[in-house]
Amino acid sequence: MKRKDFIILLWISLGTSLFFFLFFTDEHSLKSFMLTLLISSMYSFLIGIGNGFINDFLNKKFPWSEATTKRAIVSIACILVANFIIVYFCNYMNFVVFQKNATTEQFFSGKYNFTNWFMVNIALLISAFLHAKGFMEELKKTSRKEVVEQKLIAKSANAQFETLKNQLDPHFLFNSLNVLSSLIDENPKQAQKFTASMSKIYRYVLEQKDKELVTVEDEMEFAKTYCELLKTRFENSVDFIFDVQKEDYRRYVVPLSLQLLLENCIKHNFATSSKPLVIKVFSENDTLCIENNLQVREQMKESAGIGLANIVQRYSLLTKRNVFIEKSEDYFKVKLPILMEKPNVISAQPNDNDAAYEKAQKRVKEIKSFYSNLISYCIIIPFLAIINLTTSPKNIWFYFPMLGWGIGLVAHGMSVFAIGKNWEDKKIREILEKQNKQ
Repeated sequence: MKRKDFIILLWISLGTSLFFFLFFTDEHSLKSFMLTLLISSMYSFLIGIGNGFINDFLNKKFPWSEATTKRAIVSIACILVANFIIVYFCNYMNFVVFQKNATTEQFFSGKYNFTNWFMVNIALLISAFLHAKGFMEELKKTSRKEVVEQKLIAKSANAQFETLKNQLDPHFLFNSLNVLSSLIDENPKQAQKFTASMSKIYRYVLEQKDKELVTVEDEMEFAKTYCELLKTRFENSVDFIFDVQKEDYRRYVVPLSLQLLLENCIKHNFATSSKPLVIKVFSENDTLCIENNLQVREQMKESAGIGLANIVQRYSLLTKRNVFIEKSEDYFKVKLPILMEKPNVISAQPNDNDAAYEKAQKRVKEIKSFYSNLISYCIIIPFLAIINLTTSPKNIWFYFPMLGWGIGLVAHGMSVFAIGKNWEDKKIREILEKQNKQ
């Protein structure tokens, strides 16, 4: 327990000792007050520290956030046994050792059964309050931790996506300048034409690189323009075939994905007029396919692998669907998922768990409602008991609200932890399974 808890227990001991000393003690002397303070401290510290130790131990073994139902059952069993032992020990020390109002035989003969029973109930109420407080504190910690984790995940996803997108700008410019450099020596007129076309294409790169997704139609128009640029350099050495279904035009793909894959086809394969490189772009089973005949050229240096890896990583942040790669002796094919709708990078993952999140949120509200009811019970019933025993000790009436409210509290607890929504969901599944089998 923390230092703060000890200070609270000390103030409780002082407050209860003053209350009993002023209203229930005949002899108002320093010795009498010190005895009352000793007895009050014994009850306060043993009940408080005992339940605090149980709560800390159970928090390590059965955290509320991981095993709520199991923790509730274990907590009830532990506080019943522990408080029964603590109260009997405190009452024995109080009546037999300190005040000497009874002998050991009288204490265990049944003379103090009502007192023991009453004190056990008070201890259980205090214990329930302490455990409920512990539950609420852990619930707040867990909620704060989850919020921080989600913020970190969101920031990480944003940063990762921005990094991947920022690769495209210099990557495209570097490769285009390489092509332009080659054309300047080979065909200066074509180099001028290439420069004019490159400015149009680069404008599209700047416009689209900050978007998560673009329509297939926009990407196809850009790809055709880019292919014309490649034709300027390679002429009859490269052929392009486009066969994308019109219904796929309004769907979505990762921007600049076609440009990167077309560039890869050129970079990793040789192309001549006698052996032209044929690149096909077509749609197939909700995928956009880029296929080329395999004419692998010898690489002077190892490729950086930015193109395809960039596309795969960006798709992984947007959807659970994978980018597929097929390779044989004759061809190389990449299949890009065509997405039906435009997801958000940050909310894509949580949206898949909306139903589970709402269910968990509802579950937390049910548990909080039960513990609010329990805390109210722990505060009001002892207050009513003190009023009853102070004003009319011969007419015990506080049993009725205690039992009535207690039965309602037990029913509430059973509905939350034992036979609540989990039981209903289980029965619904069983009925549906039986109907499906018939």
